[in-house]
Amino acid sequence: MGFHLAYTLSELPFVALTLIIAFTVHEFAHAYTAYKFGDQTAKKQGRLTLNPIQHLDPFGTLLIFFAGIGWARPVPVNRYHFKNPRAAGILVSIMGPISNFLLAFIGFGILFYLVFSGAAANWPNVTKFFNYFVSLNLMLFAFNLVPLPPLDGYRIIEDLVSPNLRAKLTGWEQYSILVFLVLMVTPLSNYTISPYINWVSHWATNSFNSIFSMFM
Repeated sequence: MGFHLAYTLSELPFVALTLIIAFTVHEFAHAYTAYKFGDQTAKKQGRLTLNPIQHLDPFGTLLIFFAGIGWARPVPVNRYHFKNPRAAGILVSIMGPISNFLLAFIGFGILFYLVFSGAAANWPNVTKFFNYFVSLNLMLFAFNLVPLPPLDGYRIIEDLVSPNLRAKLTGWEQYSILVFLVLMVTPLSNYTISPYINWVSHWATNSFNSIFSMFM
C-alpha cells in the first residue's frame, strides 16, 4: 500500500506555509494568554515565542499532507497558577481557535483587496496563497472547537461544567478520544465533523465578505 498526499504537489508550498503560520500563532496565543494570567510554564519552556520550531510537531505536521489532519505541540499550562482557574482556563483554551479566526479575517481582507483592485490577475500565486490561508485557518478554527479531547473545545467544556462533572469527563476521556478518532478516520466524518466545518467556513466567509464590502 502506498502513501497518497491529501494535497497535490503544486498545493504543498501554499499549505505548508499557511500551516506553519497557523500552528505557530495558535500555540503562541495559548502561551501568551496563560502568561498574562500568571502562568509562566510555557515561557519557561521556550513556548512564548513566534518561532515555529518551538511549536511544530514533526509527525503532526507531516500528517496534514497525507491525511488532511494534524497538530502542533500542545502548550503546557498549569492552571494552579491562575487566580480564577476556570475563567482563565476557558480564555486560554479559546484564544487558540480565535487566533486562527483572526488570521482568516486578515487574510480575507487582503484577498478581498487583491480581487477588488484587480491585482489578483497580476499576482496569481499570492491570491492562491491567501485562498488557502483563509480556508485552512477557518478549518482550524472550527475543528479545534469540536468538544472532544484533545481539542480546545473539550478543554472549554471542562471549565464550563461543575467540578463533579469535570471529574467524570476525565474518567470518560479515553473513550471520548476513541470517539474522536472514529469520527475523524471513518466515513462518519462526512456526516459529522466535515459538514460542521463546511458550515462554519461558509458562514465566516459570507460574514467577512459582508464586512469588507461595506468599505469598498
